[in-house]
Amino acid sequence: MTEYLDGTVIPTGFDTPVEPLRRVTHYSGEPGCIADARMFAAAFLTQLRQEWCVAVDRRTEGEALLVVSELITNADRHSLGPYVLELEGTAGQITVTVYDSSAAVPLRYPRDPSRIGGHGMEIVDALADVTVERVPVGKRIRAVLTLT
Repeated sequence: MTEYLDGTVIPTGFDTPVEPLRRVTHYSGEPGCIADARMFAAAFLTQLRQEWCVAVDRRTEGEALLVVSELITNADRHSLGPYVLELEGTAGQITVTVYDSSAAVPLRYPRDPSRIGGHGMEIVDALADVTVERVPVGKRIRAVLTLT
């Protein structure tokens, strides 16, 4: 926003876009880490809502927590080393990124309601735009939830 005072343009400092809210943590597979990741994400969403005034409704909050649960569960089950959870939020989207030490790309099975297990990536794909990318020490899975 720019204020005009007697024809003079005065930059107020609010003219530049605000950086997204970012929070990062890591886990080593200790018991309870999936619940800890959900609590970390819940605190992030509360901060995004309260301090950044982003409209995150209960449904979107539930979807974001489900995505975090599924991606952290996959990292916990399928990687041998520590993994990183990175959350980023703007007025338009929430991004959940998980880095883990396994280079194996997650399998996306065809939809089959009678199958027991293996629905994690199917759920994440239904809720977010997902990309999987190999990185030097494993892979990065990024899920972007669009806010409406």
